[in-house]
Amino acid sequence: MKVISIDPGFERVGIAVIEKTNTGEKLIYSECFKTPASLPFNQRLLMIGGEINSVIKKHEPRIMAIETLFFTSNQKTAMGVAEARGVMVYQGALSGLDIREYTPLQIKIATTGYGKASKNQVMDMVKKLIHIKEKKEKLLDDEYDAIAIGLTCTASMNSENRKSK
Repeated sequence: MKVISIDPGFERVGIAVIEKTNTGEKLIYSECFKTPASLPFNQRLLMIGGEINSVIKKHEPRIMAIETLFFTSNQKTAMGVAEARGVMVYQGALSGLDIREYTPLQIKIATTGYGKASKNQVMDMVKKLIHIKEKKEKLLDDEYDAIAIGLTCTASMNSENRKSK
């Protein structure tokens, strides 16, 4: 089962594809997709939608895992990220994916076991939980976040499978 996982943004979007197998999780693809600040916002949204659609078509996931938004300040940025997130969810729904949403707290607990973990703690655990190719070791935090979101989804699937048995 393949999962596309997304850390939403409009300047930088973390995207990962994780395959859940009988032996564990495998990182199939990851990137930090960037849009140029020089472009109008609507063109940036179009680029994001196109990239998400392209990754879905190439890797054929069945599930989209995406982080819910949590902002304490900067309303302008929050609105832009919310609009970009809407484009991402739309692309997933248009492709017929099962869309699952996770809060930052759920992601931190699933990856580190601690709801107040720092970004560095989450990144360190992601490196321990899934193999990342050596040349990709220097990922941006958005990419690590996307991988963590995917791992949260697969852990949640494991939990659901245990409950149904």
